[in-house]
Amino acid sequence: MGRNRVLVTGAGGFIGHHLVKRLKKEGHWVRGIDIKAPEYEISAADEFQLLDLRKWDSCLEATRGSIDQVYNLAADMGGIGYITASHADIARNNILINSHMLEASRINGIGKFLFSSSACVYAQSKQRDAAVQPLKEEDAYPADPEPGYGWEKLFTEELCRYYRQDYGFETRIVRFHNVYGPLGTYDGGKEKSPAAICRKVALATNGKIDVWGDGLQTRSYMYIDDCVEGLIRLMASDHREPLNLGTDRLVSINELVDLVCDIASKDLTKVHDLTKAQGVRGRNSDNTRLMQVLGWVPSVPLEEGLSVTYRWIASELARSGRITLARGAGVGA
Repeated sequence: MGRNRVLVTGAGGFIGHHLVKRLKKEGHWVRGIDIKAPEYEISAADEFQLLDLRKWDSCLEATRGSIDQVYNLAADMGGIGYITASHADIARNNILINSHMLEASRINGIGKFLFSSSACVYAQSKQRDAAVQPLKEEDAYPADPEPGYGWEKLFTEELCRYYRQDYGFETRIVRFHNVYGPLGTYDGGKEKSPAAICRKVALATNGKIDVWGDGLQTRSYMYIDDCVEGLIRLMASDHREPLNLGTDRLVSINELVDLVCDIASKDLTKVHDLTKAQGVRGRNSDNTRLMQVLGWVPSVPLEEGLSVTYRWIASELARSGRITLARGAGVGA
């Protein structure tokens, strides 16, 4: 495989940081861009710059210098509590980032541009049952995405198509389904459900754990290593239409709690809070096209990925003095 000059935006975030590490291991030259540095490790990027990609000049600066590929992962996003409470901020910030990055990449002669979309683009009317049918890529239309975050992702998918049609600009579009793993946000309001549950289980001392909603809502979850593998395979492919990237194993939030409790060897009583946001009732990935296009699907078992994730979060909580780990407990990521 040839050595490319690669730009990763959002390189201070969870997926971007892991992607930079993988690209460097494969011998590529990597520039990382974000509004913040990685929280838990120093970036492996050859260059790392702090830039606000909502600003046009920052996007021109980020894409300078003969870059072959752009993985545009920069986004204002978070867990269900955040994305249901910040529609205007999320939509505005991400539309600015994505439109500026597309145009700057085109002007500066980028070879390929990958846009990170989301399963939040899928029609809400097709996600009202916990036993949801796996979502195919065409299920995004007729359009009825989640407010704010889902709409801006769907709009940018269309913008990528327009750039390809009008300018011949090579774009790739990936739709993430719930990515989790170590080195990701686990506290503060922007964490996703696997990280939040791992934190709650690790901190639980009264035999109880609070669960948002009735816990019967369902999702599928993809480990970060599978996510990065899929991104690299999609960038190398000639597939130009949106593509699901996730697992097709459907689990309820209650089942997710039980899995983490088993890993932690804790027996906790679930206390359901029906006032909290819980999103669509069910969401799962149809991976038929993923297998057809890439000849590959994510393979890390949920139990395995959660075990690594829980141990890492527990180690972080212990390091900050919020919990005490038993001597000899294996918590390294």
